[in-house]
Amino acid sequence: MSAFIERLRQGYRTHAFPDVQPTLPGRFRGRPVVADGACKAGCRECVAACPAEAIQIKSRHASIDLGRCIFCGDCVEVCPKELLTFTQDYRLAARTRDGLVVANGREQELCAALERETQRLFRRSLRLREVSAGGCNACEADTNVLNTLVFDLGRFGIQFVASPRHADGLLITGPVTENMRLALQKTYDATPSPKIVIAVGACAISGGIYRTHPEAGTGADALLPVDLYVPGCPPHPYTILDGLLRLLGRMPG
Repeated sequence: MSAFIERLRQGYRTHAFPDVQPTLPGRFRGRPVVADGACKAGCRECVAACPAEAIQIKSRHASIDLGRCIFCGDCVEVCPKELLTFTQDYRLAARTRDGLVVANGREQELCAALERETQRLFRRSLRLREVSAGGCNACEADTNVLNTLVFDLGRFGIQFVASPRHADGLLITGPVTENMRLALQKTYDATPSPKIVIAVGACAISGGIYRTHPEAGTGADALLPVDLYVPGCPPHPYTILDGLLRLLGRMPG
């Protein structure tokens, strides 16, 4: 009875996303920005500081691969010209790996929707089988929280299912370690076509910071075709939700 009374006291708690934009904490690191201006000649301090090898400098201009970035912010702290900053823009998902590269003068590429016929099939009802392919459980925690009343993933017609035979696609976390390759392939094969594949987190996209280790994989697209990349370490639940809704053509505007 006390739980029921407390629930009534709290009232309606589901956020009105996407009609209302979320309020994120001040320390949240979203999409990085590379400011207009050439890097100092010979300076590679951001490259050396990045533990994920996500930054490249060509012709004295920096670019950041969000598929590798773990959003630690070390690059911002060491940049002598203060060309790198992190914004609070949580809209990070992309349809292609190239779409995850942030560079000076490059337009932000928001996730495009599925092709018309595939979108028609999944727009109002999408069932996903989640596969933790060697993850640390951080990305898994942020996908699981989408089922809570704050996000209420089910109101968009998106649900996680226990069997790949009941799924429309896979949501993959983790770098696809050697011990998980066969299990992931079998899960994919058991999912009926047409199907989609979603890679969530830096590990699932690129293998993460351990991708050079022989037992760690280099991400989901080394084994399967990926339709949606959601970067982060881990990605915020709103980043994941935004990517899913954009993939289905469910975002207004």
